[in-house]
Amino acid sequence: MALDPQTILLTLMSGALIGVMLSTFGGGGSVLAAPLLLYVVGVKDTHLALGTSAAGVAAIALFSLLGHWRGGRVKWPCALVFAASGVFGAALGSSLAKLTGDDVLLFGFALAMAAVGLAMFRRPASEGDPEARLDGPRLRRLAPTGSLVGAASGFFGIGGGFLIVPGLIYAAGFTLSHAAAASLVSVAAFGATTSANYALSGLVSLPLIGLLLAGGALGGAAGILVARRLENHQQLGRRMFAAMILLVALFVAADAGSRLL
Repeated sequence: MALDPQTILLTLMSGALIGVMLSTFGGGGSVLAAPLLLYVVGVKDTHLALGTSAAGVAAIALFSLLGHWRGGRVKWPCALVFAASGVFGAALGSSLAKLTGDDVLLFGFALAMAAVGLAMFRRPASEGDPEARLDGPRLRRLAPTGSLVGAASGFFGIGGGFLIVPGLIYAAGFTLSHAAAASLVSVAAFGATTSANYALSGLVSLPLIGLLLAGGALGGAAGILVARRLENHQQLGRRMFAAMILLVALFVAADAGSRLL
């Protein structure tokens, strides 16, 4: 697609919003990336938007991860087990997605978003353990959960943060702050795997990735500041995250559903 000044500006703004969400919640940015490319930037091909957004989100996640790493919020052993377990799933899911029709894919994407958003509104039985460490029971939960989340991430062409954060809270017993930070490792790994699969079919736009990354660098820095402010407001963070997911899910479902009916 042509990169006129309006398209460049809209892509930069989209990247900034993705960066803020990724740094603040460890997800949300990946949920928003494909809808932003489709409905704001104006990309016409759903699969091209998914492949490009996966690559852009992976790069932005790496940038955001650096800030959380410096802040000591990344619990690397659990984060790496979860990410490594999900890479094969992401490759398998993205291969299946390339065979799925655009509107079916988007409608399923919206339903998954809504389910997770509703679940996130529930107050957890525990706010999480700030001292959580990798042990036998956590390893047995992290590996299968990571595989399932990786497959869903690859199928929907997203980093998967909106699934990874709840997955880490469940499997590792993390607080929201630690889950958001650790999830960026998986967002980067799953996004890179998915985008590489789409790139093999020519469904990635390098110029758009560059613009998303430029905007995401600024948004990521701002999001780290927001994440620090939310460290002591776990439930507020969860509700903000859930509300954002539900709003995007409603819009995407209405658009895709109208074409399916």
